Formats: sequence, C-alpha cells, structure tokens
Amino acid sequence: MNLLSKARSGKEAAATARATAPSTAGAHLRLSNGLKDFLWLLSDVERGHLLDLGSVSQATVSFFTEKGFKVYTEDVLRTWKAHMSSEEERMRRAPAGTAAELDPTSLAQAFLAANLNYPDETFHAILAWDVFDYLEGELLPRVVSRLYSMLRPGGVMLAVFHSKLPEQFHRYCVVDEQTLELTPASSPVNPQRALQNRELLNLFSAFRSSKTFVGRDQLREGLFTK
Repeated sequence: MNLLSKARSGKEAAATARATAPSTAGAHLRLSNGLKDFLWLLSDVERGHLLDLGSVSQATVSFFTEKGFKVYTEDVLRTWKAHMSSEEERMRRAPAGTAAELDPTSLAQAFLAANLNYPDETFHAILAWDVFDYLEGELLPRVVSRLYSMLRPGGVMLAVFHSKLPEQFHRYCVVDEQTLELTPASSPVNPQRALQNRELLNLFSAFRSSKTFVGRDQLREGLFTK
C-alpha cells in the first residue's frame, strides 16, 4: 500500500513503542497521537525525505535515519529572526532622508526568496512543530503555501498549535514512535497568535485532508495530508 492510499483508507495501525530514555533530564515528555499517525502514514516509504523546521535534534535525526529517511533541518524561526534583524540594520544604515518603515509583504517575500528553497515535491514528510504560532501575519500563509508545494502528493505534515499564547518556548524532539520531548528554550521571536479551528481550516485548505488531536496541556496536534 502506498502513502496516498494509506491516507485515503483512514484505518488505524498498531504502533509498537520503542523504549528510549529522554535526552534532557527534567524535560517534559508528551504522548503524541499525531506522531503515531504521522509515522503510520509514512511506514511504507522507502528512502524518504523529511524536513524538520526546528533546531537540529540528534535524537530526531537518528530516529528517522534509522527508518531510512534523509533528514533536512531548517530552523525557520531563528532564520526569520536573523532576516528581520538584518533588514532592520539595513534600514538604520540607509542614507538620511531615505529610511522607511519595513514593509511586511516585502519582508516576507525577501525571506522566502532566500529560505525554504527546495524543488516542488521534494519531501514525503515535514515536522513543522509550533512554528505557525510564531510567524508574523504576512509570512504565515506564504510559508504554508511553500511547504505545500514542497510536499509530494500523499505527503504529510505534523504541526503543533497552542490554545492560547504560550508563556514558554519549547524545542521538540522525537523520543519514540509515540513520544515527544519538549525542552524549554529561549524564544527567537514572540508568539503571534493562537489559531482557532476555522482559521486552521482556512489556512490549510489546500491540503486534501486534515486531522487534529486535542491534548489536556493546551496543545493541539494537526496532521495535514497533501
């Protein structure tokens, strides 16, 4: 059964959890039904390509390379922060009388001209984590559109959404087939929003199917299939 037919079937598959110790003492471990289904949809993929939009996690890289995936990492939030800082510095250095406000649309377009540059249909899977809650308004729909184009037909994206503005930023890594580790870290940028259900449906309307998993920790997982 290929990836696309698996997504159509909607059947559950049993997952055997792998016992793995957390990489950071005291880090928060989270049971993830979204990850379980994400992996099930990918279980027939051979020599797949996966994009992780967070910082490099050796645990996550090792987990997926052991399953035969080639893993790419692009820390979108830190790259976005560096891009904004560079543009702000450029504006400060502009000759007197030529300085202007940063245009959000131009800023977003310039960012995507230099980042997330992969050919269409490169990836079988994308780990987006909670980056969508942190991207500014003009950039958010453009990033979603870019990621959609980078996924292969039947490809899947796993994302996390906060039910309210987060008070603490976390880095995510995969511990086993159904467990994520959340480690507190300094936030590259401020959170922008807590997306509501209708906003999620509109934002990801190009995807063929979507599924959400609501947890008790004010986090929702979203699984989007192209």
